[in-house]
Amino acid sequence: MGYAPSPRPTFEGATHIPYAQVTRHLWGDDAAGRVDDWIYVSSDKIHQLVFGLPVGHSFRHSEAFRTVFGADEVLYVLSGSFICANPETGEVQRAEKGEAMFFRKNTWHHGFSVGTEPLRVLEFFAPPPSTGSSGAYARTRPYVETSRYTQDQWLGKWPMERAAVEKSRMIQVQRDSDLMWRLEGNNQAAIVGLYAATEHLTAGKLQLLPGQRTDTFVHGGDKSLYLLTGCLNVLAPENDGQKWFEVHPRDGFYVPKGMPHQFHNMTSEPLEFVFGVAPAYHALG
Repeated sequence: MGYAPSPRPTFEGATHIPYAQVTRHLWGDDAAGRVDDWIYVSSDKIHQLVFGLPVGHSFRHSEAFRTVFGADEVLYVLSGSFICANPETGEVQRAEKGEAMFFRKNTWHHGFSVGTEPLRVLEFFAPPPSTGSSGAYARTRPYVETSRYTQDQWLGKWPMERAAVEKSRMIQVQRDSDLMWRLEGNNQAAIVGLYAATEHLTAGKLQLLPGQRTDTFVHGGDKSLYLLTGCLNVLAPENDGQKWFEVHPRDGFYVPKGMPHQFHNMTSEPLEFVFGVAPAYHALG
């Protein structure tokens, strides 16, 4: 199977994306491994997908499939145990279910499913492939001929040189204690924790208590989300056509730049979703 660009599902207005209708894609070859993708959104501003690996499987890279991109990425582990390694530097990081990783452009990365259940990872990627930041960009980067997964320069210095090791890392593991927390809204403030907030991508998770609703959001970029738990209602009063939506776990939702929207939890259970906004979180002017 040769290289082919991934599908790019796009939407005009606020759109509910049920799990059963998500666009499927398989990429890779014998050298790189093969990865199952569920692509939720790939607009001209943001790319959201879930990728999967069976237990014990991995993806690496090949001449055709080069895993180095011109984008900021947040990877949130939905199930399994995930090792992400930079074959150029030897850096290796591990994240479990409910944890995330963040890295910036020009970071080579390989992935390994090392848990006892299949790996599923939610990914936000911006600038998106439609801007030339994925396969086309990867072909411009110097090719890594030999992969390494150790950093022997730190032997004899760990943990004494912890600060230097951490400063050198290109892959940042993000657990709840590492997030930048915010209370957004003037009334029933929503609990928001940010994994990353760069000039290209803001990604985080939002929690709503039973019966809670958010203030109205308007972003300076496209927004996409993945519902982890609970039942989420979304109100998009200025959307053409449908304006009130019900979202269930594993479903996605897309809101285009500048569209007002509000989240409601109409149930007696809390809910949580992970989201990405690109390029700007706040609307300008």
